Amino acid sequence: MLPSIASSSLIVLSLVSEAFAGSIHIPITARTEQIAKRTPADYGAIASNIRQKYGFTSSSEPVWAKKKRMERRAESAVSIINYGQDTSYFGTISIGTPGKQFNVVLDTGSSDLWVASSSCSSCGFSATTYDSSASSSFKASGTVSGASAQTTISYGSGAVAGTIVADSVSFGEFTVDSQTFLSVSQTTQGLLVGTMSGILGLAWPALASTQSTPFWKAASDAGQFDSQEFGFYLSRLRDQTRGGSSKSEGNGGVLTLGGVNQTLYTGDIEFTNLASSSFSQDETFWLLDMTSILVNGNTVTVPSSSALSAIDTGTTLIGGPSSVVQSFWSQVDGAQPSTDQSYQGFYTFPCSTTLSVSLSFGGKSWPIDSSDMNLGQLTVTGQTCLGALFDLEAGSSIVSGRGNPQWVVGDTFLKNVYSVYRQGPTPSVGFAQLSEAAGGGSASPGGSSSKNGATRSGVNFGVAVFSLVLAVLLV
Repeated sequence: MLPSIASSSLIVLSLVSEAFAGSIHIPITARTEQIAKRTPADYGAIASNIRQKYGFTSSSEPVWAKKKRMERRAESAVSIINYGQDTSYFGTISIGTPGKQFNVVLDTGSSDLWVASSSCSSCGFSATTYDSSASSSFKASGTVSGASAQTTISYGSGAVAGTIVADSVSFGEFTVDSQTFLSVSQTTQGLLVGTMSGILGLAWPALASTQSTPFWKAASDAGQFDSQEFGFYLSRLRDQTRGGSSKSEGNGGVLTLGGVNQTLYTGDIEFTNLASSSFSQDETFWLLDMTSILVNGNTVTVPSSSALSAIDTGTTLIGGPSSVVQSFWSQVDGAQPSTDQSYQGFYTFPCSTTLSVSLSFGGKSWPIDSSDMNLGQLTVTGQTCLGALFDLEAGSSIVSGRGNPQWVVGDTFLKNVYSVYRQGPTPSVGFAQLSEAAGGGSASPGGSSSKNGATRSGVNFGVAVFSLVLAVLLV
């Protein structure tokens, strides 16, 4: 069981202060504003947006290729905010001279940085906006990185359009003096929610519509990181309700740039080298091959042709190929495909059933809390519930084997592990068991060590630590 938000925040801040003496520590923000409790009705739209984000629509072209065509050593501790029941997570960056702060979604499933500009009339009244005329370090970029000045970026939940510019960008004590990003002048209605002002992409350069180097990689390549990696702990706020509502913002966890935070995990970090995409020689998403799923004691085999998985902090659920998803739910008594078109690709199951699920990516089998696999009751009688693992291909004409990930592994899984994204010496993703301070339970991962990766014990490498904000962004 997770500790309360307030006690969890104090524990994390206390441990960070001890482990990273001399760092900058910004208190975690918790707003008292409330929003309606999330219900299963919200998740059909979320699944549809995930399909669009990863190109599971009517085209067989890989999503990374579409985005290309659209043109497109320090220590520091900074907080993360959690907005809206475990849907996505915010961090605060600073842009310009003098610096101005922006809350941005931290998304390992995309690569562009964009923020709302002062000329954006559709960006909403809550968003902090970027005014290039107020920054002495602003650089106009008609041809930054070879891209055209005007660019559109599409996400599952909408699209943004604007001008490619460059300016000084800081995250904690890390600064990239001339970071390319999109100054957005137009967004899909409702794309920006809460205090969100944009997105900070944390994937690889090949995905960037702005044809830029993502902030994390620019800082790492400049030698600012003690270790070429970053680590995530994502908190769980879903179902922590009060009077039928949940806090819109609270402790969202910790992002560590340039190393890992040993207070947030226990045991070794198991690293697995990135899987290759048949369509690109360059890294795109943080891709792993899923090898098996364990559900209620039964193993579901994942064929190698259907194994490619994007590890995505900017996505809420877990989506996979039709055949494997069907095999998964066949192991759950009473489970059946939803007949409601609002829940296309979802399965329902008896609310009295507790789902015991673990995922493996070639090494240990990592358990998922049963509460994360259950999205809530579909009927007033409380007999039927909605599952968090859905058919990503439902309603899609995507041809298999053309470079798109077959799986999108989002926060339903990532809330249950400490995840690490490593640039070098070999690009890889690592998972470790959460510590008690991070709300880790008694369940331990099972299975053997990864064959193509490595393990590392809990060692502090000198880092920048960021607290996260959880936001309701439907991607």
